[in-house]
Amino acid sequence: MNLRLSRAIFALVAAACALAAYAAVIGTGTAAQSITVERVSALPAAQQSAWRDYLARSARQMETDRAFLEAELKAAGVTSESIPPSGSSAKSLPLNKPAEWYGSAEARHIADIVVSFQTPAGGWSKNIDLTDHLRRQGEAFAPNNLSAHLSPGDFDTPHDAKWNYVGTLDNDATTTEMRFLAKVAAVQGKPAESYRTAVLRGLDYVFAAQFPNGGWPQVWPLEGGYHDAITFNDGAVTETLELLQSVADGKDQFAFVPAKMRARAQASVDRGIDTILATQISGNGRRTVWAQQHDALNLQPVAGRNYEPAAQCASESASMMLFLMKAPQPKPEVVAAVYSAAAWFRKTAIYGVAYERGADGRRLTAAPGAGPIWARYYEIGSDRPIFGDRDQSIHDDVNELSLERRNGYSWYNAAPVAALDRFGVWSASHPPAK
Repeated sequence: MNLRLSRAIFALVAAACALAAYAAVIGTGTAAQSITVERVSALPAAQQSAWRDYLARSARQMETDRAFLEAELKAAGVTSESIPPSGSSAKSLPLNKPAEWYGSAEARHIADIVVSFQTPAGGWSKNIDLTDHLRRQGEAFAPNNLSAHLSPGDFDTPHDAKWNYVGTLDNDATTTEMRFLAKVAAVQGKPAESYRTAVLRGLDYVFAAQFPNGGWPQVWPLEGGYHDAITFNDGAVTETLELLQSVADGKDQFAFVPAKMRARAQASVDRGIDTILATQISGNGRRTVWAQQHDALNLQPVAGRNYEPAAQCASESASMMLFLMKAPQPKPEVVAAVYSAAAWFRKTAIYGVAYERGADGRRLTAAPGAGPIWARYYEIGSDRPIFGDRDQSIHDDVNELSLERRNGYSWYNAAPVAALDRFGVWSASHPPAK
C-alpha cells in the first residue's frame, strides 16, 4: 500500500470516527399523559370544576357514539361493523371549485356521503374516501387508521383498535367537511337544509371539543395519550380557528349561521388565541416558538408518536406565525409573539446543506449555497436540531436514524420562509410592542 493511499484511508477513518463521536443518542421519548380525573384533581381548585365537566361530557359522548353503532349492528343482526374505504377525505372534498360546481349533482352526491359519515358527536374521521358510497347501517365511522409499525409500548397504540380517530381535527378532518357542506348548501335548493344542519352540528362538535383553557385535542371524544394534548400538528388548532373566524364573520357560505352561534364562534376564537400565546415556549429569558403538542393541563410541550419528541417545531410554528399575522388588529401580546417567533426562525435557519435522497436513502449532505432550511424539531434550551426514531430514541444527527424513518418523514423543510416573507410586509404596519 503506497503512502498516498494510506493517508487517504486514514483520513476517511478519522472522519468517520469524528462523525461517530459527534452523533449520539441523546435521550428517549416520554409518552404524553392522558387527561384523567386524577390529574385534574391536582389542578388549582378554581380550575377543577370546568375540567371535570369537560371529562364527563367527553365520556358521555363516547358512550352515545358507541351505543349508536351498537344499536345499528343489533338491528342489522351482525356482530361486527364493516370498515369504510380508506382515502384522503380532505382532498376528496374540493374547496376551490367554481361556485356553479357546488350546485352540481356530483357535489350534491358527495355532500350526501359526507353527511352520512358524520358521527353522532358531530365530527368526522380522517383518511376516509368520502366519494365512494353513503354510509351503510352498521358501518364504522372511521377507516383503519392503525399504524403499520405498532409495537409493544408504542405511543400510537389505541385503547381500542376498533375505535380510533372517531371524530378528529387531524389531517384537515371535520373542518374541511364543514367548509365543503357550507359551500354546497349556499347554492343548492331543497337539499341544502340537511347540509346546513350538518354544519351546525359540526359547530356544536367544535365547541364541545374545545378545552376549558381554549385549546383543542386531536381527537374528541377523548381517546387518550398524545391525542388528548393541545394539537398544533397538521394545523388542527389553527385550521379550527380559521373556520370559526369565518363563521363569526358570517360572510358568504356561513351567512346562514344564527347570530348567537356566530358570537359563540368569536368567543371561541379569542380563547384559542389566548391559548396560543400561553403555550409559546420560553427559554433563556426569551420566547421562541411552539411544539407540535402541548399538554392540555400544564401547557408544557409533549411528545406525539414515538419519533416525535417534545421539542420546538419549526413547521407547525411557521403556520402559527402566519395565522397570528392574519388578525386585522392584533393585540400587543400577539405582535410580541410574532416578533419573537420571527427572531427565532432567523436564529435557527440552516444554510449550506440539503436533505436529499441518495442510493442509501435520504441524508443531510453538504450543498454550498443552499438554504435556508430548518429542522422539524429543535431541542428546547439549546436550539440544536434533534430527531426521533420508532424505538423512541432521540438523536442529534438525522443520518443516524433508521432508513425507514429517514425516508418516511419530513425532518427538514423550508416552511418558515413563507412566514418570514409575510413578516417582512406585516412588520411594516405592526411595529414591535413597547
